[in-house]
Amino acid sequence: MAPAAPGADPEQLMKTAVQETLPLLDLPEVPTASDWCRRWTHFKPSWRHRSDGGFDARRFEVHPLPEKPAKDFVLAHHYSASYPSATRRYGLYDNLEGELRLCGVAVFGVPAGSKVLTSTLPDLQPNTESLLCSRFVLTDACPGNSESWFLARCFEDLLAAGVRGVVSFADPVPRQDASGTLIAVGHVGTIYKASNAIYTGRAPARTIKLLPDGTVLHDRAAQKVRRQEQGHRYVENMLISLGAPAPRAGSDPGTWLREALAAIGTRDLRHRGAHRYVFPLGKNRRERELIRLGRPQISPPPRQPDQPQPAHPNCR
Repeated sequence: MAPAAPGADPEQLMKTAVQETLPLLDLPEVPTASDWCRRWTHFKPSWRHRSDGGFDARRFEVHPLPEKPAKDFVLAHHYSASYPSATRRYGLYDNLEGELRLCGVAVFGVPAGSKVLTSTLPDLQPNTESLLCSRFVLTDACPGNSESWFLARCFEDLLAAGVRGVVSFADPVPRQDASGTLIAVGHVGTIYKASNAIYTGRAPARTIKLLPDGTVLHDRAAQKVRRQEQGHRYVENMLISLGAPAPRAGSDPGTWLREALAAIGTRDLRHRGAHRYVFPLGKNRRERELIRLGRPQISPPPRQPDQPQPAHPNCR
């Protein structure tokens, strides 16, 4: 098949490309009902078709995962190249020929601010009855339809532990590294919509700081440096590895951070806000419907990621 033309309609492409195994690598997203599934391996995206080997639940297992293997897996494969605060972690294992191989990780934890949970699930105790799904990544070793099965097993265990609601975000903003290479295609939450999540709109718009490799320096990470909180050395070493000078003894951490970001060529990118999805958890539909939402459901949910926006040098 010939390469997809720029600006081609993804829905039409899906109708004509259903026989390819890993098609259209530059296609940013596909419709909810599509037979294609996104995968990530060593930060590189790919597509899997649900008929490509098929999903056999007898071959897969889901187990709680310790912190270190979960963190190592996320840092090795997730496009963000970062690991968040985690409360519960789950691994998806391929039990092929009697050997368990980790091929997916889901991380649930505490957001930077409790309002992320309380504004959306106001009747649930944040960080205990409600959690944030902060990372969800499967490698291309997983066949199509693995996501929804894996997510359902995670929710069963979370519900048994007293969790009644989960909030998750999909980042729709494409990002490029300093050379112009696309490293994040932008997502609209296709797997969440396929798993009957409730779409409640966007998070607040903000300006994010892009590092030369295209990853984001989150506000919380910057705060750790300014206040010299636990984890500040990890952030400092990351910036130094990108070309920032080492902090001088006795220097002000905030001043060093500004100089370091300028030295490595950090860019500012206006972000319109991630798409917010909510999963009320319950044993049946009635229990799920009893969970009050603090935000109205919005329909229809998004179908396409945002258009790429230019990033500007951070001169502050």
